[in-house]
Amino acid sequence: MKGTLGLVCGGVLVSSFAFPALAVESSYTAASASAPDAVWAKVGDFCGITNLLPGLKCALSEDGKVRTLTTPEGGVVVEHLDSRDDVARTYTYTIITAGPLPVATLSVQPAGAGSSIVWTGKYDAKGASDDEAKKVMDGIYKTGADNLAK
Repeated sequence: MKGTLGLVCGGVLVSSFAFPALAVESSYTAASASAPDAVWAKVGDFCGITNLLPGLKCALSEDGKVRTLTTPEGGVVVEHLDSRDDVARTYTYTIITAGPLPVATLSVQPAGAGSSIVWTGKYDAKGASDDEAKKVMDGIYKTGADNLAK
């Protein structure tokens, strides 16, 4: 799995084949002084993840429902957009190739004069303990949401 986002982010791979009861949950919320619509404008596009995790390259399918992410090391992760709600400023996606998260949601919510960026996911760890996988994924969410909050 060398070069996948899982390896780049600490060598922890989580299974994308577990469907019913995913064992581990990660969530991170970052505060931004920017208005929710301004933040959503940066991340609401399915390839907007590159604003959270600079260094990734993103290509969208013609229908905009599949994104192919390429890491700086050349690893590839393919994800499917499951749902999107521009009014609520949220989308949910599933990784369809081996990668760090089978199911994740990214949303931007009003918070006072600014906004909250919330990134959550559920997954099964593979090749690491649940605690190790959670630490890695929490770090990815924190890095991404904090980058967007700037």
